[in-house]
Amino acid sequence: MAFLTERRWILATILLVVAYCVPAAAQEQRRGFYTPAASDAIHAVVAEHGMVVAQEKIAARLGADVLRRGGNAVDAAVATGFALAVTYPRAGNIGGGGFMIIHSAERQADVAIDYRETAPGAMTRDIFLGPDGKPDSAKSRDSALGIGVPGTPAGLTLALEKYGSGKFALADLLKPAIDLARDGIVLTDDNADTLPDWYRRLARWPASAKIFSRVDGTSLREGDTLVQTDLAATLSAIAVRGRRGFYEGPVAEKLAAAIRDAGGIMTTEDLKSYQAVVRAPVRGSYRGYDILAMPQPSSGGVVLLETLNILEGFPMREMKQGSAPSLHVMIEAMKRGYADRARYLGDPAFVNAPVATLISKEYAAKQRASIDPDRATPWTDALSATPPREGSNTTHFSVVDSRGNAVS
Repeated sequence: MAFLTERRWILATILLVVAYCVPAAAQEQRRGFYTPAASDAIHAVVAEHGMVVAQEKIAARLGADVLRRGGNAVDAAVATGFALAVTYPRAGNIGGGGFMIIHSAERQADVAIDYRETAPGAMTRDIFLGPDGKPDSAKSRDSALGIGVPGTPAGLTLALEKYGSGKFALADLLKPAIDLARDGIVLTDDNADTLPDWYRRLARWPASAKIFSRVDGTSLREGDTLVQTDLAATLSAIAVRGRRGFYEGPVAEKLAAAIRDAGGIMTTEDLKSYQAVVRAPVRGSYRGYDILAMPQPSSGGVVLLETLNILEGFPMREMKQGSAPSLHVMIEAMKRGYADRARYLGDPAFVNAPVATLISKEYAAKQRASIDPDRATPWTDALSATPPREGSNTTHFSVVDSRGNAVS
């Protein structure tokens, strides 16, 4: 997660919207994500007083409404984040975690909030190994052993407490999300198209089967209403008690019991002791822009800065956008950044990564020199192992307000 600030401090908010038409046959076959064709138009949408950009329009509109009512970017981000837990269930969440970067124009301060999940206290280094001593992906990805202590409620409430405008109580920002969860939302194609693939997992558990099933026992479809009364109750507990409404009391007890019954190891003490962490962003620059990005344990900020540093030495302006030469150098730069991610980066509590070196201009020059303009670097040359398949279960939202505060 990162955002750019122009060194002359002229703020502009531009949302790139991909406009496209899907043929009827493609509509019948759509599943998951649509990748626009290269010929599709990209339009800039300019806002004068602020903007909220999210993957789901209801949540974005709720955040924008907070801005209209005088809230700052953090207020709007908190409202958007909790709303996404309701309106975008495949990635929005209160049972997972995330990262946030805040630029406070009033305080002239930049902070990063790390609210990723943490391992339960009973976790061991061998817990995800099978009888043969090799990693068992079913244990880490498809069992209760792989459930981390959630961070989203702690991160969003911390952001509001420390950096909100003070004009909104947490309950005020949560009310729209609670209403949507209780009253239901009509499923659009984006949510509906992913449900059949996820339904096989969701149907294993009575609680989720009740939420995401039709009366005939099949998955909800486009146009159906998704009602989440249990989620509404949990959000209501957070609205009344703040983070304690999630990490202590009935919600925490039910959560720990359900995980234990499913074979997991999380306890109520794990939940009670969870803390979001305020960190310093990693910083870099690219062609006159200052860049703030998320530090470890996120790897994205370091990879972004290394990649941009490499690209800064190429005449990108002279290369036609989307041309083979421009795509080649972008891929090669990213390949080196991701290779370094696999080699060096990790949780700073356990890994001492050479971050200062990786984001330096000098290191980028050496990486740039290794790029052959006419030949792709094989992954075997960049990295000793094939990179793991990346998932698609992440969502991102960004907010800028009229006072120059920004959240990413």
